[in-house]
Amino acid sequence: MNIKISFPDGSEREYPKDISSYDVAMSISPGLARNVVAAKVNDKLIDLNAPIKEDASIELYKFDSEIGQEIYWHSTAHLMAQAVQEIYPDVKVTIGPAIENGFYYDFDKEIPFTDADLVKIEAKMKELSKQKLEYKREEISREDAIKKFADMGETYKVELLEEIPEGEVISLYSQGNFVDLCRGPHLPNTGMIKSIKLLKTSGAYWRGDEKNKMLQRIYGISFPSNKELNKYLAMLEEAKKRDHRKLGKELDIYSISDDIGAGLVLWHPNGGLMRSVIEDYWKKRHFEDGYSIVNTPHIGKKELWITSGHLEFYEDVMYNPIMVDDQEYYLKPMNCPFHIGIYQASKKSYRDLPIKMAEMGTVYRYEKSGAMHGLMRVRGFTQDDAHIICTPEQLDDEIMDVLRFSISILKAFRFKELEIYLSTMPEKAVGEKEDWDKATSALEKALKAENIDYKVDEGGGAFYGPKIDIKIKDALNRSWQCSTIQFDFNLPERFEMEYIGADNKPHRPFMVHRALLGSLERFFGTLIEYHAGNFPLWLCPVQVEVIPISEHYEKYAKDVN
Repeated sequence: MNIKISFPDGSEREYPKDISSYDVAMSISPGLARNVVAAKVNDKLIDLNAPIKEDASIELYKFDSEIGQEIYWHSTAHLMAQAVQEIYPDVKVTIGPAIENGFYYDFDKEIPFTDADLVKIEAKMKELSKQKLEYKREEISREDAIKKFADMGETYKVELLEEIPEGEVISLYSQGNFVDLCRGPHLPNTGMIKSIKLLKTSGAYWRGDEKNKMLQRIYGISFPSNKELNKYLAMLEEAKKRDHRKLGKELDIYSISDDIGAGLVLWHPNGGLMRSVIEDYWKKRHFEDGYSIVNTPHIGKKELWITSGHLEFYEDVMYNPIMVDDQEYYLKPMNCPFHIGIYQASKKSYRDLPIKMAEMGTVYRYEKSGAMHGLMRVRGFTQDDAHIICTPEQLDDEIMDVLRFSISILKAFRFKELEIYLSTMPEKAVGEKEDWDKATSALEKALKAENIDYKVDEGGGAFYGPKIDIKIKDALNRSWQCSTIQFDFNLPERFEMEYIGADNKPHRPFMVHRALLGSLERFFGTLIEYHAGNFPLWLCPVQVEVIPISEHYEKYAKDVN
């Protein structure tokens, strides 16, 4: 019996029932079969050796695709866990996902891994790769899976399984004697993993919770060829030279002191000067574009954060309250409720809209100690927040304006290559679908009108509105998050925002959050690494140095410097 398989280009072919995705690739060309690492059948990722039992659509992925890399690196994480347990049989495994660049696996090992351990583990991985061990999928009951891992002494896997509802079918993957709890899919065999490099170790709390045990994490990367690995390692070396933590110190831009507090930035004179230049430019451009500059407090009453929903949804990243006159106050994690307070200070007519407010507002969020990273993840930071409050009729023009404005600002910092993402309505969302459609349409229209290439992240919007994200790509092909244009259907409802329309009746306005630079701290980190410290001249804290050619000219050099 044959089945019909359709391809992304619209073509169709007939194949025997139970053919695998790998064999489909082989039927197209042996070269494709050698390079294919993943397959999606009827929009579901499956193992390349899994049988296809009915008419289906198929997409085949090579390593150079995002999906291909994720599966390749996830399979390598399993290979690393196998190697670790063969060398250190008493070590317990926990979780090991693919990440943006490579993979990691967390192990319960009393003595931390050393560089010498990494060399041994890497050698063992290469040995196991040559054995071309098949990745085998097995589906068993939750109860059988719990018993299996309990018998193996893998207590972390048992903990994960016990949280899965009874009656669920559990998938396991094995290669050789190693078994792991995993949804998959994986590569057909370990032989496809050609070039491996284990990069570093670090401590990591089980499930990211500081109350849990500290585990040992190993990071690694793998590629189908040595050429690709060597290119990546060269990029890593260049990234070390550009590291904003290193350059920030060398250029005397900023520091973070344990005596003052983790994640709290001290801006040195050079950094302070650069920051002032950026803020002055930012204000000038905002005034020119019709924004009002506002300033708001650093703390707000508990009731404010109850109304906004922050205490319900974000309390874990908020600092503990401060008691003032028997009232609880919180350091603000966001500026939005304060801008709404300014809007609601007086009754608004449709003639008053649009209202565009902007602020360099300092906010505070509790980041776990292991998550903080230089200027990129801090606990106190300044957001260049703006809120555009408008009528439905003004929406298209305002979105067009803010998109142009955002791109214009980024280009002033010599950022050339931008990546644009449009994130749409998720399954769980607040607000009317009609409003979501109108907002999403406004974002799409603006992108198309500007002839901007963009990717759609279906269902990737926040629960309260669709958004555009703008990322920059640097010389090392790394992406950095910068600007966000985000609709919000949640806060206008919670705060009962209104304006009086031409019909003399109250209406709910549209509200758009907009951050051009994101946080000023993260933007500085990005700026340093993007330019490797060689900033645009208008930003340089030291633009010219006068160097005397002998002591005779030293006084004159100081006078004119």
